[in-house]
Amino acid sequence: MTAIKHALQRDIFTPNDERLLSIVNVCKAGKKKKNCFLCATVTTERPVQVRVVKVKKSDKGDFYKRQMAWELRDLAEVDAKDASKENPEFDLHFEKVYRWVASSTAEKNSFISCIWKLNQRYLRKKVEFVNVSSQLLEELPKAEESVPSGESQSVAGGDEDALDDYQELNAREEQDIEGMMEVCEYAISNAEAFAEKLSRELQVLDGANIQSIMASEKQVNILMQLLDEALSEVDTIEGKLSSYEEMLQSVKEQMDQISQSNRLIQISNTNNGKLLDEIQFLVNYMDLSKGHIRALQDGDLSSPKGIEACINASEALLQCMNVALRPGHEKLMAVKQQQHLFTELRDTFARRLTNHLNNVFVHQGHDQSSTLSQHTAELTLPKHSPLHRDLLRYAKLMEWLKNTQREKYDGLSRTYVDYMTRLYEREIKDFFEVAKIKMAGTTKEGKGNKFGLHGSSGKLTGSTSSLNKLAVQGSSSRRSQSSSLLDMGNMSASDLDVADRTKFDKIFEQVLSELEPLCLAEQDFISKFFKLQQHPTLAQGEVESDGGVPSRQPPAGEHRHSMSLTEKDMVRLMMNKIFQSIETELNSLIALGDKIDSFHSLYMLVKMSHHVWTAQNVDPTSYLSTTLGNVLVTVKRNFDKCISGQIRQMEEVKISKKSKVGILPFVTGFEEFAELAETIFRNAERRGDLDKAYVKLIRAVFMNVEKVANESQKTPRDVVMMENFHHIFSTQSRLKISCLETERREAKHKYTDHLQSYVINSLGQPLEKLNHFFEGVEARVAQGVREEEVSYQLAFNKQELRKVIKEYPGKEVKKGLDNLYKKVDKHLCEEESLLQVVWHSMQDEFIRQYKHFEGLIGRCYPGSGITMEFTIGDMLEYFSSIAQSH
Repeated sequence: MTAIKHALQRDIFTPNDERLLSIVNVCKAGKKKKNCFLCATVTTERPVQVRVVKVKKSDKGDFYKRQMAWELRDLAEVDAKDASKENPEFDLHFEKVYRWVASSTAEKNSFISCIWKLNQRYLRKKVEFVNVSSQLLEELPKAEESVPSGESQSVAGGDEDALDDYQELNAREEQDIEGMMEVCEYAISNAEAFAEKLSRELQVLDGANIQSIMASEKQVNILMQLLDEALSEVDTIEGKLSSYEEMLQSVKEQMDQISQSNRLIQISNTNNGKLLDEIQFLVNYMDLSKGHIRALQDGDLSSPKGIEACINASEALLQCMNVALRPGHEKLMAVKQQQHLFTELRDTFARRLTNHLNNVFVHQGHDQSSTLSQHTAELTLPKHSPLHRDLLRYAKLMEWLKNTQREKYDGLSRTYVDYMTRLYEREIKDFFEVAKIKMAGTTKEGKGNKFGLHGSSGKLTGSTSSLNKLAVQGSSSRRSQSSSLLDMGNMSASDLDVADRTKFDKIFEQVLSELEPLCLAEQDFISKFFKLQQHPTLAQGEVESDGGVPSRQPPAGEHRHSMSLTEKDMVRLMMNKIFQSIETELNSLIALGDKIDSFHSLYMLVKMSHHVWTAQNVDPTSYLSTTLGNVLVTVKRNFDKCISGQIRQMEEVKISKKSKVGILPFVTGFEEFAELAETIFRNAERRGDLDKAYVKLIRAVFMNVEKVANESQKTPRDVVMMENFHHIFSTQSRLKISCLETERREAKHKYTDHLQSYVINSLGQPLEKLNHFFEGVEARVAQGVREEEVSYQLAFNKQELRKVIKEYPGKEVKKGLDNLYKKVDKHLCEEESLLQVVWHSMQDEFIRQYKHFEGLIGRCYPGSGITMEFTIGDMLEYFSSIAQSH
């Protein structure tokens, strides 16, 4: 262990200016035994730092390395585990407990003893030693007492004392020792002789010292005498100090009494300050000025200044009533009186405010109804902005009433709704009556009785008696001539009443444009006046405080109204009640427009869709948006009904058996419907609805054109199909309706197919015998006879061919073509102008047959010189002259 200690001192501690005092070989308790050393060290420089260092042997070599170090001042406790038995385990309590097992009990005891000594010398007994033998801790003091101080280095205290007493020689001491050893040259060679010499010299010095002491006995006696005198003086001073202490004791008692008195005065001042704070709190927050009281009791609720004073007074009253009183305030008589006064003022002012606003509602309703007459002639609704402007002055008072007297607030809300419901009902009814009269009057002026009202009901819901009379007068004629694709096909352009429809569109747009600002203004007013903002209300018991004023939760009796409905729902309910007639009147107006002309549903669908879209952009949950959305469903239903009616009328169409068919009325009607719809739906939001209607209508047109063509007796089927599908193709090409591109191509295909079919069937075999002859020739060739050998067949020789050709001179051919032209002219209608197209197609077909015959003659009768009686040039001249002559 000594060698290890020396090696550790040399390799680890000397480079760090430290001295190793004690060492113990340990391992951690309860784990695999990995040995290490705990070392007690001190620094060589002042101030001395005492540490416990953990040193471990390196895994890579035979040298030691410093692993961890603790300051001894951080050591709280040393636990030796057992003071009576030998036990190598011990614990060191630093920031946490380190449990060690020493290699032997002797090493443990030596290390703990060293720690104890360092604790005694440098830490002033700060470290606590537990379960350590008292003998171990007492060995050092006893050893020190039993020897003189000069020999203390030799005691069994060991290393630490020796190291602490050791002092290095300074330069002068080194010089003295060297001088002494030079005088005694034999000091190195004969140490004993040198030691004896030094001993003799020391004895001589001691003798001299003793003689000097004995010579100074007189001075010692004098010194003793002086000490006695000093002691007597000390006794005198102690007596005076005792008297002074008695005097100070009485002063101390008086100062204690003064201190107690001061403490009581301080407590009294503190209590007075707290009492003043409470009084100031009550005065500041529960005192209502006389001006506010007068305003609440007798303030003028008609003038702007009076209203402003009442608003300020009501806010001050609410602030006083909502003050959060501190514990015990409720028991004060003054507080009770103030609360009673506040309650009376609140009830009084609430009654005054409710009565005044009720009167305002009544008078404003009467004043507004008196101005209705000036709006009856015009299609406008009265503006309520003056009423709203006057009432909004009371908005803050309504908010106060809502927070303090909810029952009166609800009563005022119901009163306002009742009066405004009656007022708006009269206004809206008169407004829609004017709109209906203008609609019906427009139709009557433009069409007379020809296009009067029609419908099975005979009367219109919500209209006046005069309007009903007009509807009954025009119903009979309108039933037979209601707007439809079929009717439009039979009308001339002047009878389509585009001007009337445009005027209807303007009337309907004006109706919606008048209703929209009316509803939005009323909803905005209700939200502001009744303080019903578009967010959920506070739950019961939640109280807002402002301005830093303490507020209390209102009593339960002040909030009897159910708070389950959101303020948004309350606005909606009030608007539904006030404008309950709008949706009914709108539906009635829509029904009237639909009865006047079913195509009005197109205008209404576009206008209504636009207004719904606008309303939803402003507020998707507003009453206007919801109501117009509901009405839009009705308009869309009427539009769908209109389309279904047109399809049904197509299916029911009957054609004359005695006259040619021509362009079917519903085909022309579809053209005019498409032109009208494209004009109406230009840049419309509901274009998709029109596209769906287009597809339904065109498929119905296709199906019914084929149906009529199959039933036609006077006009050939191919002509009906050709003319009508040509018209459909032309219409779609002109209007360029993107959703009908497939149907446009289909119409072109059908037109081309039936044109070709009609040309072939009508042209037939104009050179019949020649056709039969060459059909026989083609049959022989098909049976295997070579083309150049056909002329040797008896029935198909050259003589037979010449005989047949001679039967068709140019004159006969021209006569036959002239008869064919007349026949085609009878079949085709003038509207579509397809005669020249068909005639040109027949010319092409005739030339094709002619060339076919010439080809067969050239192949089957080569070198015979046989030709037709007329040439292609003759044939072109025949077709041209016939067309020009007609």
